[in-house]
Amino acid sequence: MDLGLTGKVAMVGGASRGLGFAVARVLLKEGAKVSIASSNLDAITAAAKQLQSEIDPSRADDVLPMQVDLRAAGDIERWFERNNGRFGGVDLLFVNTGGPPAGAALSFDDTQWTNAFDLLVLSAVRQIRLAVPSMTQRGGGSILVSTSSSVKEPIQNLALSNVLRASVGALAKTLANELAGQNIRVNHLLPGRIDTDRVRQLDAGRAKAAGVSVEEQKARTEKTIPLGRYGNSEEFANAAAFLLSNASAYTTGASLQVDGGMIRGVL
Repeated sequence: MDLGLTGKVAMVGGASRGLGFAVARVLLKEGAKVSIASSNLDAITAAAKQLQSEIDPSRADDVLPMQVDLRAAGDIERWFERNNGRFGGVDLLFVNTGGPPAGAALSFDDTQWTNAFDLLVLSAVRQIRLAVPSMTQRGGGSILVSTSSSVKEPIQNLALSNVLRASVGALAKTLANELAGQNIRVNHLLPGRIDTDRVRQLDAGRAKAAGVSVEEQKARTEKTIPLGRYGNSEEFANAAAFLLSNASAYTTGASLQVDGGMIRGVL
């Protein structure tokens, strides 16, 4: 299937590793120009070099790395200014950040709640607010927000993520209705247990709390997944590319689970 992404401009947050990097890689290979962001300058520079090494050298300028703290409005604004200066606008936006700290709901103070809100919710609002004028001018666009399976089934000891990622899911549905008239689609992608550094870190914490090895903790979790294994980043990224592309032109306001069947709910 031709996803029709050749020449499209994509902006991908949290792209130095994990799910964001995988999405940037698939979009680039499908012919898009990608602007990638991370709070770590060395990491995002290395990610850009790796992506450039995988494509035709003549397309090296199709990768634009930038150091961006997605909690900071000024950083996000500078990212969009530089992207638009290089590529002329944006067609596709993948809203993605790292996760907030683990812990129980009442273990966090106001500052920690505010920091998590800035990272997960307000960063999404700011990115989308800056993307919409360009997308409208270019005749439409596609926005995809990445959250977590916790939106449908809260995960123990991940209170900040449970509460605030659910808010991002509600934001996506709200914007899908509000932006449809401008030919801008907004969808929502929910990863389950995808084998990333973040998930490995969480598994290590759970293994320590349970007094078992990390391997045993992973095996226990895999038994709760109908497909019997963790997903990989490329499987998640392929789903993201589909929802961002014109191959899903009649899909907006949707939530797609990439979880191996882990979420038990019907809807």
